[in-house]
Amino acid sequence: MEPTYADVERSLLGRWPETKLEPSLDRIQALCRLMGDPQNAYPVVHLTGTNGKTSTSRTVDQLLRTLGLRTGRFTSPHLESMTERIALDGEQLSEELFVEAFADVAAYAQVVDDTAQHPLSFFEMLVAMAYAAFADAPVDAAVIEVGMGGSWDATNVVNAQVAVITPIGVDHSRYLGDTPAIIAVEKAGIIKPGSHAIFAAQEPEVLEVLMERANAVGATVSVEGADFAVLSRVPAVGGQLLSIQGLSARYDDVFLPLYGEHQAHNAAYALAAVEAFIGTKEIAADLVLEAFALATSPGRLEVVRRSPTVVLDAAHNPHGATASMAAVSEAFSMSPLIGVVSVMADKDVEAMLEIFEPVMAHIICTENSSSRSMPARDLAELANDIFGEDRVHLVKRLDNALETAIGMAETAEGFEEAIGSGGVLVTGSVVTVGEARVLLGRST
Repeated sequence: MEPTYADVERSLLGRWPETKLEPSLDRIQALCRLMGDPQNAYPVVHLTGTNGKTSTSRTVDQLLRTLGLRTGRFTSPHLESMTERIALDGEQLSEELFVEAFADVAAYAQVVDDTAQHPLSFFEMLVAMAYAAFADAPVDAAVIEVGMGGSWDATNVVNAQVAVITPIGVDHSRYLGDTPAIIAVEKAGIIKPGSHAIFAAQEPEVLEVLMERANAVGATVSVEGADFAVLSRVPAVGGQLLSIQGLSARYDDVFLPLYGEHQAHNAAYALAAVEAFIGTKEIAADLVLEAFALATSPGRLEVVRRSPTVVLDAAHNPHGATASMAAVSEAFSMSPLIGVVSVMADKDVEAMLEIFEPVMAHIICTENSSSRSMPARDLAELANDIFGEDRVHLVKRLDNALETAIGMAETAEGFEEAIGSGGVLVTGSVVTVGEARVLLGRST
């Protein structure tokens, strides 16, 4: 009997979780070797950084497809379905193709499981499935986002032609270190000999680490601010209008249907990455405008409802929370803004709450379904000290929290600070946003 998608999902979830990081590529290298090293069958754009990886990956993918290339894209984590992580020509795998990809890898995986000290992890299996699916397609280019870190991330069995490093801050400190410079050492591992490295603007000590790695392996380097830049941006209806200096040309009047300054910078990284991928040749302006106008990033300042406006944003660390609050303040006139927040317990929750407080009129503390989710009561206790008890509401179930928030935003009753239309921002974790998407009827 052929396995179903539910069977495959259960099998994958029964493996080591992706939050468990072991500093070894031995298992994934062994698996890829048994499969004939599919990751070497196509050129790769590899991306790491603390935030912005998925949005940048999706835009790189869109640009490459607009240039007529067939693409594979691997991103993580997913919002709703594992199938989102592996995409061919911009479309996530169907459940049927996902099952086929699993079947293609399963027999080889069993050999590794039987011979290695530890069995393959959830994430290693997904990486192998993606690499095999891309080779089988076949694709002209693969856009690969790391899961966590860089050097020891399972994706790093590729020898990428282009390595993109988005801004580096502190996240996953338990695994990667507690300062940006320490984290940069791990992330710099995706820079390979002879590759072209694209660096976002970084703190000086971070840039020094990245440059040391690039120089050691003989990589070409392009740095935001010196070699490419966002020259100007103006908020517009449904997004923003940009002027971007690329590696080879300037592109004006670029409409990007995504909100926030951080998304403008993500667009610049994507443009520079694609220019580097094709040999820093100038891209026709009409193709750049077409590609950016089609850019999407589900769960990243995504408007899923109007009257009242409900926005989903997967910010899950202080760096992401800062970008999110700046973008919400710039792009939306929501007063009062009701926050629906559920976070993972291993995050810097207090720092995130401090960032949310000036922007959210009230916060509803809730929980998502993950075992890592901070209990709503614990979150509310932390929020009481930062927001004050009168602005904190405890609603354990996410569906009830959404209903409560929408009701508060609709009526705006009792809010002296209300100056316009109320709105809701759901944030704190990718899992929270994914579950809210389903509950609000925006499931993909």
